[in-house]
Amino acid sequence: MNKLSKLAFIAATAVMAASAMAQSVPASRQATNDNWVNGTGEYVWMNGTNELCWRDAFWTPATANAKCDGALVAQAPTPPAPVAPPAPAITSQKITYQADALFDFDKAILKPAGKEKLDDLASKVQGLNLEVIVATGYTDRIGSDKYNDRLSLRRAQAVKSYLVSKGIEANRIYTEGKGKRNPVTTGCNQKNHKQLVACLAPDRRVEVEVVGTSKQ
Repeated sequence: MNKLSKLAFIAATAVMAASAMAQSVPASRQATNDNWVNGTGEYVWMNGTNELCWRDAFWTPATANAKCDGALVAQAPTPPAPVAPPAPAITSQKITYQADALFDFDKAILKPAGKEKLDDLASKVQGLNLEVIVATGYTDRIGSDKYNDRLSLRRAQAVKSYLVSKGIEANRIYTEGKGKRNPVTTGCNQKNHKQLVACLAPDRRVEVEVVGTSKQ
């Protein structure tokens, strides 16, 4: 036997030996299995130690075989974690009361009509998870800065006291007096005092800002 023939014989013998050592396991019953299977499709061919499957060039994890590809076999997706409901939106509303509607001119004692307006506000606040109420008093420009600062603060505090009497927690209500600052009127230059007072009426106000979330 010449040298070339001997080499061919040795190669053929090695192939036959390897095939004799190969073992097989049942193939997956999925419609397409890209692992190498025997001619009838019943077995997936493995190496002699049962560790590795023989696969063709089109194998993907999606076509893995449970007998030899283990964890690569597609698994049922994990259901998503439940989504927490969104937190209630915090709302803020600012209500402006004309001071003359709540108090007599140059006074800080609530009038009956003023109490009715605040009763309505207190009723609406009961429907909220209250965060804070800020009551800010203002005056017109007539009078000194010092006097108007004190008057505006006394009016804001009168509003707070009344709301507290209606069951709203005192530590939820803040007061501030800004006197004649931040006027909302323009062009009030009347020489007549009574007319000037009437023109400046919008400046005399109490702004109440309510912040909270709805209980519904």
